[in-house]
Amino acid sequence: MSLTRTRARRATINDVADAAGLSRGTVSRVMNGEKYVSDEAKQAVEEAIARVGYVRNNAARNLVTQESRAIGLIIHEPHSLLFEDPNIGSILLGANEVLSKADYQLVSLIIDSDRDSRRVADYLRGGLVDGAVIISARASDPIAAAIADIGLPAAFVGHPEGTPALPYAAIDNVEAARSITKRLLETGREQVGMIASALDRDSGKDRLAGFRAAMGDRFDPNLVVEYPLYTYAAGLEGMQELLRRAPHLDGVFAASDAVAAGAMTALQEAGRRVPEDVGIVGFDDSSWALRCRPQLSTVRQPADLLGSTAAELVLAQLQGLPGTPRVLETTIMWRGSA
Repeated sequence: MSLTRTRARRATINDVADAAGLSRGTVSRVMNGEKYVSDEAKQAVEEAIARVGYVRNNAARNLVTQESRAIGLIIHEPHSLLFEDPNIGSILLGANEVLSKADYQLVSLIIDSDRDSRRVADYLRGGLVDGAVIISARASDPIAAAIADIGLPAAFVGHPEGTPALPYAAIDNVEAARSITKRLLETGREQVGMIASALDRDSGKDRLAGFRAAMGDRFDPNLVVEYPLYTYAAGLEGMQELLRRAPHLDGVFAASDAVAAGAMTALQEAGRRVPEDVGIVGFDDSSWALRCRPQLSTVRQPADLLGSTAAELVLAQLQGLPGTPRVLETTIMWRGSA
């Protein structure tokens, strides 16, 4: 018995024309949505497509138009964080909604290593996407530099320093962090620390700057612990370290909701009540905030709108329009944790 697998023959436009009893040119005009085609011809072509199982060969079409109809979503995060950080999923869904309405396919490109950076840069240079949305870029990001060299339409979610002057959709992390820290202080907290994360990107660095601005003369660098990622584990370990440094600590600003959730677990394990002994606030208003007990006071950032806005900025560039940077509003969500 032969184990050779034969590939099924793909139906062509000629097969559709034969089945519809129309010329190839008429079928082509129907498929391309051109005017001056009768309703009868359109119906005949649609029925013939269903009958012969025709699928448009987009690869061949793209060779002619020099378009892929795809937009890359470039995510600079470890694989494990993709499932822990709800913001990434919200950004992805927001971008996908806008792009799908414009008949573009979203292609996820995850960067977890230097090798990934080289591979993705080569992929972009190959013309396999028409544009890109970049999430969690670090300062002096090599992928952003490659995109600028190629001249690929692109937009950041966030506004990283040391990167090409690409359009961006962002929030004011400094002001949002300053505002929620100020409100935490207004509850009467005397010794307030911060679990800072992701200081190699604009969001983490700016949240620390906002915390420092709110603390003013009361800022104590010994009450700031730093971790590379916005994770539950960072919050757990960071809170344990803060309690070692300052056993009477009574307030904490965590750089994200996931970090805050880990910190609350550490406080509860240490026998410290939230908010009676320690008030804690986070950032994002993600699903983590509502899982916490008590629920977390936090900054709501519109993650889905950040994704959709960044996608709109890319589409604008593809249409020859300037991509104007946009800074979106945030809101303090005050709940039981503080």
